[in-house]
Amino acid sequence: MTLPRISSIAQKLRASYMIIIALMLILPATTIISSIVQASVYDRMITNVSKANALNQVVKNGVSNAVWEIVAGNVSFTEGNQYNVIISIKDELAALMNTTSSLENRQLLEVTDRALGTLTGYVDQLGDQMAIDASVSENEKILEEIRGVSSLIADILQDFIVLEIESSARANERIKTTVWMLAALQSLVLLCVTLFAVYAQRSVSRSINNPIRELEKLSSSIAAGDLDARAVIPNVNELDNLTKNLNFMAKQIRSLIDMNIREQKNLQKSEMKALQAQITPHFLYNTFDTIIWLAEAGKSQQVIDITRAFSSFFRVSLSRGKEWITVEQEIEHIQSYLVIQKIRYRDILDYSIEIDNNLFSNRILKLLLQPLVENALYHGIKNKRGKGTITIVGQRKESSMVFTITDNGCGMQSDRLREVMEQIEADPKNHEPGDVYGLFNVTRRLRLYYGEDATFAITSEWQKGTVVTLTVPEVAQDV
Repeated sequence: MTLPRISSIAQKLRASYMIIIALMLILPATTIISSIVQASVYDRMITNVSKANALNQVVKNGVSNAVWEIVAGNVSFTEGNQYNVIISIKDELAALMNTTSSLENRQLLEVTDRALGTLTGYVDQLGDQMAIDASVSENEKILEEIRGVSSLIADILQDFIVLEIESSARANERIKTTVWMLAALQSLVLLCVTLFAVYAQRSVSRSINNPIRELEKLSSSIAAGDLDARAVIPNVNELDNLTKNLNFMAKQIRSLIDMNIREQKNLQKSEMKALQAQITPHFLYNTFDTIIWLAEAGKSQQVIDITRAFSSFFRVSLSRGKEWITVEQEIEHIQSYLVIQKIRYRDILDYSIEIDNNLFSNRILKLLLQPLVENALYHGIKNKRGKGTITIVGQRKESSMVFTITDNGCGMQSDRLREVMEQIEADPKNHEPGDVYGLFNVTRRLRLYYGEDATFAITSEWQKGTVVTLTVPEVAQDV
């Protein structure tokens, strides 16, 4: 079969399409019906896998997180989201039950539903304990039971997912068999279409098709964010300039984005260093004043102690310009700071430091903890009548390091705590951090260097004290 002599490529393509369409209409009904039936079965299985996987994530974290918020005292039991999560899980299980045809899978879902009932019972039990003000340890026992049942449900759902995938694989094999049968029925038609398509492709698209595909691939890669992708110059006059321009555009976009990222990071780091510089001189002046009056009072040993601590403090502060130091160095920095302040405020200040030795070699952002200790002293201990204590604790939790700075100072009322959190979380371009420069500095640096991997929390009770909790990823090597 040959195409008539047509000078216009558009007309030649139109004629080719008409012939191919005519040939392909021989057995369309069989193909369409079979495809719809097989695709429907397969789609239902894949949808079940997707839904079960999403539900698995909710089961793993949803209930336990909601209950943890209650046990931790962040919300009351009646305000918690635990029952809403359980109801949504139950609804999803019912939906899966309606779309699952396998007996074995339905049995797994029934087991899951019973386990969910057990989980609900533990949540109810927790509510009863909360109502009678049970101890934290008793509530934590129920929390562990809830986590255990949640893990069991997640394991059952994982088994369900595996079985659905196996069913999908069998369905896929049936689809393959059907395809082969349809291929046999249409072999003659496909032979004719193939011969004609080869001829049409060679006569019309040889020098155009491949370059167009390359350009399409390049544009798709750029749209997906791969700005390092490049297209080979096709040596086709009509397409050479287009290809070169697209390659140049991708290169320019990459350069501009990289430049913008560098400028933004440099700007933010400059802002952080400027903020640190606002805090350091105040401490510097006070320490020198202390050294002077100790020397005038003839207290030579205390002058030696405070001078050594002062030297150690600034040695860590400078750290040869490094942004990252070991946890051991950061704790040494805090120790030096507290030695100085202990001499200045000997009548009102005690402190203790309890750090897991396994954390000492890990890396941490420099000057991350000292501002929190300083905040505890100046806003907690100094405003308390009598002597106060600052406690610094560091421990490993999974793949993170958790540091808590606790003081038994004056604490904060709820309105003041809310005001502090708003100040440290506000956009510095629109709001001044007020009297919380230290906390503001810490949270800004956390977001800049750790991103979403770090958390920062403050709890406080009026006339009882304040607890600041800082969680950062565990970094075991130099950054």
